[in-house]
Amino acid sequence: MIENIFKPLSGLYYGWRMVAVGCAIRMLGGGFHLYGFTVFFLPITNELGLSRAATSLVFSLARAEGAIEGPVAGYLIDRLGPRPMMLAGVMLSGLGYMLLSGVHSYYALLIVYLGVISLSFSAGFMHSPMVLANSWFIRRRALAMTLISASIGIGGTIITPALAFSVQSWGWRQGAFLAGLGLILFGIPVALMAKRSPESMGLQPDGVPVNGDHTANQTARHAQAATEFDLRQAMRTGAFWMIILATTTRVAVYNAITVHFVPIMVWKGVSETRAAAMLAFMALMSLPCHLLIGWIADSVSKPRLMGLCMVVGAGAVALLAYGDGEWSLWVFTGLFTFVEAIFPVGWATVGDFFGRKSFATIRGTMSFFYLWGPALGPVVTGAVYDRYQSYAPMMSAFIVLSLVAGCLYALLVRPSLPAAKA
Repeated sequence: MIENIFKPLSGLYYGWRMVAVGCAIRMLGGGFHLYGFTVFFLPITNELGLSRAATSLVFSLARAEGAIEGPVAGYLIDRLGPRPMMLAGVMLSGLGYMLLSGVHSYYALLIVYLGVISLSFSAGFMHSPMVLANSWFIRRRALAMTLISASIGIGGTIITPALAFSVQSWGWRQGAFLAGLGLILFGIPVALMAKRSPESMGLQPDGVPVNGDHTANQTARHAQAATEFDLRQAMRTGAFWMIILATTTRVAVYNAITVHFVPIMVWKGVSETRAAAMLAFMALMSLPCHLLIGWIADSVSKPRLMGLCMVVGAGAVALLAYGDGEWSLWVFTGLFTFVEAIFPVGWATVGDFFGRKSFATIRGTMSFFYLWGPALGPVVTGAVYDRYQSYAPMMSAFIVLSLVAGCLYALLVRPSLPAAKA
């Protein structure tokens, strides 16, 4: 049945089928984990007699867990391949949701969510699909990663309403059990379709003919070999740390604004209902913006493109802070989507700079550092507002930080292997 879904792709380069697999896994992860769990937030809070702060802490700890396990997850993906990690992620998440249906205390919630559901998410649903794109593509790497990244929102759009319906119809415990069952039934067949690399099937990245133009093939192989860094070599380059610093800064700003989006709009004089409509508009604009940036990125300098998008983001925040009238808020909402749209372009840049062989290990190690940005950004923003009863100080900080991130991206230069220099 699952094979029939991908039949329309049979005449294309096999790598696009792998992109479809990555999209499907990301949709499941986005639908059940990132967006879907919010459906269970209030029912669990109310039934277990928890404060909203206590329930929210579970999510904060999960984010920290993802950062800590990133290097280990990356190493295992490079060593074992994406398919075993996807399978483990699907089965553990499915089992976790089934176990969630039976929790009756806060400590049980922590154990199940952090020890089973969240533990599997980073490796199985976040890192592995991007590794597939990086392994199967070089020239079209940014577009492939963009398609996979954008599928998270599609998963939320399709799966979250179904989860909400099940919770409202049969209760959150039955809904959680059905979520786990759905993850396993749909996720395992999809994960089994993943192939480690084009070379494992006698193919070349991007669909380059194996016996085609000898000169072109040899040039591609030499270019590929010149960027095959291991983790230690990558960490000795300035580009590695510049990418981490720029990404940490970017996601700190983005998450701070998105988490506080509605309160910020209310601070600007907009009703909560109107603010929610603006947030929905930003989510709507996310997909076409992702696709546009991903399509452009493979034809231009990715670092310069990311730098430009961050400058646009800084301008959007300035419009939010100093603009007059509701029109400025709507324009901000549309332009600010460019800040998140460069997420897959950033990982495509990592693939361009450091190669395919140790991509997951390098990506996982980077995530250990940059994931503290989205964890701290919203907290600091909330603390500043509590102190001054205004978001104005943070608006200025967001503009400066966005420009700093843009400069760091724009100044990135592809590193060279020490052996290549010798």
